[in-house]
Amino acid sequence: MFYKVVNKISSTQIVPGARDYRMMTRQMIDAVLSLKEYNRFSKGIFSWVGFRTKYLDYHNVERVAGETDWTTWKLFKYAMDGIADFSEAPLNMAVWLGTTSSVVALIVLIVVIIRKIVHPASSILGWASLVCIILLLGGIQLLCLGVVGKYIGRIYAQVKQRPVYIVQEKK
Repeated sequence: MFYKVVNKISSTQIVPGARDYRMMTRQMIDAVLSLKEYNRFSKGIFSWVGFRTKYLDYHNVERVAGETDWTTWKLFKYAMDGIADFSEAPLNMAVWLGTTSSVVALIVLIVVIIRKIVHPASSILGWASLVCIILLLGGIQLLCLGVVGKYIGRIYAQVKQRPVYIVQEKK
């Protein structure tokens, strides 16, 4: 499921089920090593450098002895690292949720005001307007956090110092 999500929200396509162990050309190794980031989501980086890749098929068998160190929580954190490294979708989602929440709160606040003018005794005093104001302020805060997050996301991308492109030499 992770591969479906990350491939929908990222411009870097990650091959579902691809293993971390693979054979690489010297050029690909040099390209990967030239990336200065230290929190490395290897599956994404191998796809991001853009070299032609051939995967070797093998049958994945159950362990004969021992237990994996990868708990569900560690896999979830690894997936979140991959999403944070190769997508701005969570930041965009905060902006859209904040905008939507603010617009809905404004519309409902206008309806509450009109309803209060037309039917003064139609609702409990102050309840609807208080809910609308809380929703509006929460939406504005989320919108502002999303905008600040977009700026921080751009700073994060700049700090990683990934090259604009990688040239593959033909032999």
